[in-house]
Amino acid sequence: MIHIEQKTHTTQDGTTVIVLAPTGRLDITTAWQFRLKLQECISKLSRHVVVNLGQVNFIDSSGLTSLVAGMRDADKVKGSFRICSVHPEAKLVFEVTMMDSVFEIFETEQEALDYRDVREGNRA
Repeated sequence: MIHIEQKTHTTQDGTTVIVLAPTGRLDITTAWQFRLKLQECISKLSRHVVVNLGQVNFIDSSGLTSLVAGMRDADKVKGSFRICSVHPEAKLVFEVTMMDSVFEIFETEQEALDYRDVREGNRA
């Protein structure tokens, strides 16, 4: 079982952003739970999601797959999907798989929340 902290943030322009912060390992045993949580948040709460990976010290291919699926879900509804505070041990996985160029990754949660996408959530 993976613990996922969930917060709701409202930006200055009134946009609701869901912040999810999983703890521990995002691997084959927990990725499906995280994937379901992402789906639920995007379909029911907000199309804008920030995933804080500061407390995830291990991520494998199934963990990355759940993040890609979440990004696709957000894209489908013209939302935004951002990752922040990647744990140093997990950062290597993003770099080796070149996923660091696929995701919008920010140093801090605040930066991810404050970032204004001039293209209104659409990636070129």
